[in-house]
Amino acid sequence: MIEVRKLSKSFGKIKALDKVSINVGKGSIYGLVGPNGAGKTTLIKHLAGVYRQDAGTVTVDGRPVYENPEVKALLVYIPDELYFFSQYSVEETARFYAGLYPHWSWERYRLLKQVFSIDPGRRVTRLSRGMQKQVAFWLGICAMPRVMLLDEPVDGLDPVMRKQVWSLLLQDVAERKTTVLVSSHNLRELEDVCDHVGILHQGTILVERDLDELKTDIHKIQVAFAGTAPPDLLREETVLHREQNGSVLQLIVKGDRERLLSELRRAEPVLLDILPLTLEEVFIYELGGIGYDVQRVLI
Repeated sequence: MIEVRKLSKSFGKIKALDKVSINVGKGSIYGLVGPNGAGKTTLIKHLAGVYRQDAGTVTVDGRPVYENPEVKALLVYIPDELYFFSQYSVEETARFYAGLYPHWSWERYRLLKQVFSIDPGRRVTRLSRGMQKQVAFWLGICAMPRVMLLDEPVDGLDPVMRKQVWSLLLQDVAERKTTVLVSSHNLRELEDVCDHVGILHQGTILVERDLDELKTDIHKIQVAFAGTAPPDLLREETVLHREQNGSVLQLIVKGDRERLLSELRRAEPVLLDILPLTLEEVFIYELGGIGYDVQRVLI
């Protein structure tokens, strides 16, 4: 549904994106994660047709997005920093959306009025940030898009409304095969909803995998020996993190689970456990492998 090939973008001397390629399948939820300044918002603005790429291609349903009104009519983009016309009420903004989106649903608008409980006569810019986010989702969902692009989408929403919004989005993914690309720093939340994950760092994609496959490829291992750990332990493997806590050695290792276990057992440990990893831990240790790790500072 969404295909990006060798996308590059510079702003003056700053290279924001460098030959980025991603694929997002129809009816899937793709989590785009990365540290601040990695290029996530720049990538999303290319997908929304806000920016024109310096090189590469950006297509939705096989068609380029930039300056293509027909494709943009299939997209809803909800940025982190929202913009609404200063004099428009919720109802007036809805009528504006209805004129832009050919599949706009007034029936859905009336149904969701009960969910969001915001007076349609209120001026949007006079609402709180959290209520403006609710309006953005209310109207965005009523546009009946085929693709939703979300940049820190539920930031500012209370826990109940966050759950409600995700429930509505997941319902559209299941029933209408809506494609969702979401960028967020709340990795715990993304872990609950995403099918695929792409990790962006300094304008390049480090990893793009199915979430379950990504988590099964990296392992948290706790191992202890009667004496000191063998000096050549897992020397041939990709060890992302190593930490000694008393007699217990904790390792974060990338590789085949059974091969790793077999090698560790040959060293005859007195303790050997493999623990589950969260998406947040995968993110930290993937970036830690290229020097973006947590530094211990004495203050």
